[in-house]
Amino acid sequence: MLVGILLATVAMVLNTFGALLQAEGARRATRARPAAIQPRYIAGVAVDFLAWGCAVLALRVLPVFAVQAIIGGTIALTAVFNARMLGVRLPVRTRVAVGVCLTGLVMVAASAGSHHPPVRTRGVDVILLVSLLLLGVAVLVLRQGKHSWPLALVAGLGFGGTALSVRAAHVQTGERFDLVPLLGQPATYLVVGFWLVGMVGYTAALSRGDVGPVTAVFTVTEVLVPGMVGIQLLDDPVRPGWAWVLAVGLAAALAGTVVLAKAPPLRPPRVR
Repeated sequence: MLVGILLATVAMVLNTFGALLQAEGARRATRARPAAIQPRYIAGVAVDFLAWGCAVLALRVLPVFAVQAIIGGTIALTAVFNARMLGVRLPVRTRVAVGVCLTGLVMVAASAGSHHPPVRTRGVDVILLVSLLLLGVAVLVLRQGKHSWPLALVAGLGFGGTALSVRAAHVQTGERFDLVPLLGQPATYLVVGFWLVGMVGYTAALSRGDVGPVTAVFTVTEVLVPGMVGIQLLDDPVRPGWAWVLAVGLAAALAGTVVLAKAPPLRPPRVR
């Protein structure tokens, strides 16, 4: 379990730097040089891929909601490093919101149980496939709009879907890391589809909004929704007697995210 926590923590740090690099690349994008060919954006994607690899390994031993909650610390690190890069100080309200959100995510992670869930049926793959198709349609429609938060929401669900697919593949093979059984699981291939939805949605959101609020909506959506679905769909374990801790943690994380999502964009100080 400790190894899983360490891997998820590494994924959190890598996700932070990946988000900042992708945001900078998206801001530099033009029609002649779109985000997809910006060097900083490409570097951010590469860092995110490393983070995803760490998260995949963590999901072998930890429930979805625990891994996603640890990765949710990206909210705090992104806000802090973004402010430092711009040379500004975070408002008190934003700092309090970050603290409340992180406290909630820690409570969610701490409520994870240690027993292994049972092997599930193929119905899980059907539910995941339908969800992927709906999210794919949603991201195509929302890209026509100007608002960033709906795209960040869909991106969070997309990347959360990758975590659910990875966990489903492990659970349905008895959590053994055997390549042949994993390749025989439909959930293994759904990972790619969810990842594409998440990447397209997140890139579009960053091009429309500030990295802080976008990352806040994206990250907590990625934590809360897949985590709760994992409990119901995959029987991910909650520590006995800790259901109330999980509920309070979810409420705190959600409240902090609402404040962060409404925070005005940070601007570098004017040079006199």
